[in-house]
Amino acid sequence: MTLIILLFAIGIFLLAAEVVIPGGILGLAGGVMLFTGCVVSFVQLGTSEGIIAIAIALLAAAIVFYIQFKILPKTRFGKRFFLSREISASSTALGVEARDLIGKTAISVTVLSPSGYVTIDGKRYEAVSQSGQISPGTELLVIDANHFQIIVRTKP
Repeated sequence: MTLIILLFAIGIFLLAAEVVIPGGILGLAGGVMLFTGCVVSFVQLGTSEGIIAIAIALLAAAIVFYIQFKILPKTRFGKRFFLSREISASSTALGVEARDLIGKTAISVTVLSPSGYVTIDGKRYEAVSQSGQISPGTELLVIDANHFQIIVRTKP
């Protein structure tokens, strides 16, 4: 009987730990522990107790999942593990306007190491530096452009 309780306790702990250490391995191991506990209860205690063990395992797993996905995200501790904001963006080709940018002045918005973001005429573009790492706020010169990125260097 203690083996069954131990297997159930370890299985529930591993299912709960899956939120903190994602990847599926701990959840799978927890499920295997619960299944093994059910099998051991069938073998040691009989059919009716095995069915009760299955019901307890399903109920325990449901409670753990309910706590993880309904209660934990609302707690201060749980907010560290769940995304609360969405980052939406899209990448588009610059197209023919890329060639019109050559020779213009750009200002680095982020660190270019070697890639980052610059502004040219008030619009933000992804750029690659040929001058090594560049700090934000540096004035740059657009020396080349292709359909996806701007190539810049520091102004002489």
